Amino acid sequence: MGIVDTFDNTTEEILKPSCITGMIDGFPETVIAVFNQKTINVLLRLCETEIVSSMYAGDEVPVYKTFYKGKPIAFFLAWLGGPATVGMLEEIIAKGGKKILLFGSCGSLESSITDGHVVVPTAAYRDEGTSYHYAPAGTGDFIEVKTAGRLVEVLSELKVPFICGKTWTTDGLYRETRKNMGLRKKAGCITVDMECASAMAMANFRNVEAYQFLYTEDNLDCAEWEPRLLGNLPDSFRERYVRIALEVAIRI
Repeated sequence: MGIVDTFDNTTEEILKPSCITGMIDGFPETVIAVFNQKTINVLLRLCETEIVSSMYAGDEVPVYKTFYKGKPIAFFLAWLGGPATVGMLEEIIAKGGKKILLFGSCGSLESSITDGHVVVPTAAYRDEGTSYHYAPAGTGDFIEVKTAGRLVEVLSELKVPFICGKTWTTDGLYRETRKNMGLRKKAGCITVDMECASAMAMANFRNVEAYQFLYTEDNLDCAEWEPRLLGNLPDSFRERYVRIALEVAIRI
């Protein structure tokens, strides 16, 4: 029995999110998950906040609450990778979250995509393990991002330049080989990330709305890996993505 055979919707989970946490009065229904402490710092600078809860993933992770244009929004620093992100999102849902917006960086599989460009993933290739616990292998190699259409509408309304395409979600950050990249490109992927397939499979299973946009940092579509903006994202770019996320959050 392998990972592709692990999906089970006939028996209950032994450890449930409700064993760890529970509903919190006044917890915002809309929650933003980010993947970089510098992004959290931008949110803290732009918004008046309070800590409404905490999670523990090897360290204490505060969950902040703010009001943006009158709408309550929570946000927190998600840990990298599908397993950690999904575990934290499960607890966010148990606390009262119903609409999740994730945004973070990705690698480009098309050298023509400019640095820092916003990408709306439409489907995510399942090169990770977490999605197979939330969706059977028989549903296919890709997890559909069911909210992509609505996010496209919102970004268009906001006049944010973006492109759409499939993403390759992998657990193997340092095992993105040229052969596998070529196969993913042939399947239609234009970016590589570490959370999308996992998060979307969980959201579909739990019947919550999950939205995601990415922004390109490094480039894999080259003779030698190009870091481009990776580790050097300008503060102006980071603030732009935060402002986009806040505007999206009040519209979804």
